[in-house]
Amino acid sequence: MDVPDDPPRVCPVCTAAYDSVSVHESGVMVNLLDNERYRRVCFEPVDDGDASRLRFYHHTHEQARTADDPHG
Repeated sequence: MDVPDDPPRVCPVCTAAYDSVSVHESGVMVNLLDNERYRRVCFEPVDDGDASRLRFYHHTHEQARTADDPHG
């Protein structure tokens, strides 16, 4: 897992604020059913020239409720 040097100001997927961002190049598992800190994680595919990766934008419960999310 990596952290990008120049993360965007808001999540490019849902345009909401986010708590943190990480970049992964191998398999991951996400379970937010009982997560006390995060309500939603948005995924953005990125290509850094060497490999395809996924950026994960981690949204807290409060941040997810501020987005246009009917399920927030």
